[in-house]
Amino acid sequence: MRIADLIRSKGSAVATVTPQTTVAELLAGLSEHNIGAMVVLGPDGVAGIVSERDVVRRLHERGAALLGQPVAEIMTTVVATCTPRDSVDDLSVLMTQRRVRHVPVLDDGRLAGIISIGDVVKTRMEELETSQQQLQAYIAHG
Repeated sequence: MRIADLIRSKGSAVATVTPQTTVAELLAGLSEHNIGAMVVLGPDGVAGIVSERDVVRRLHERGAALLGQPVAEIMTTVVATCTPRDSVDDLSVLMTQRRVRHVPVLDDGRLAGIISIGDVVKTRMEELETSQQQLQAYIAHG
C-alpha cells in the first residue's frame, strides 16, 4: 500500500502553525483538533514539526514562561517526511528508525498530508483482517 492510498482514505487536511505561533496557541490547536502534533509552516514551506512531547519536555526545563514563547524555539527542524509514492512499509521503517510518530507528506515540496503512527497501525490491522477473511473463505470453500 502506498501513502497516497492512506491519504485518500483519511484525507489530506493538516493542522499547521507558523514559527511565531505561541506555545499556548499551539496547545489550544492540538486540543481543538484532538491531535498530537502540528506541522510548522514558514514562508518557504515546512519549517518544522512540534508535538505534545516537545511541549512537555520544554515545560519541564523552562517552566510556565514557555507558554508565551514562539513554537520556533521548541520545534524539531530536521523533519522526517515522505511522499505519496512511498510505501507504508517504508514509512514504518522510517518512523521506527527516527523514533517519530508523525510524518508530513510532501508532494513536490508541497504539504499534501500527514501520517501518524496510528494511521499506520490502523492500516496494518485492516490488512490483517482482510487476510484473515480471505484465508477463512479459502478454507471454507476449498
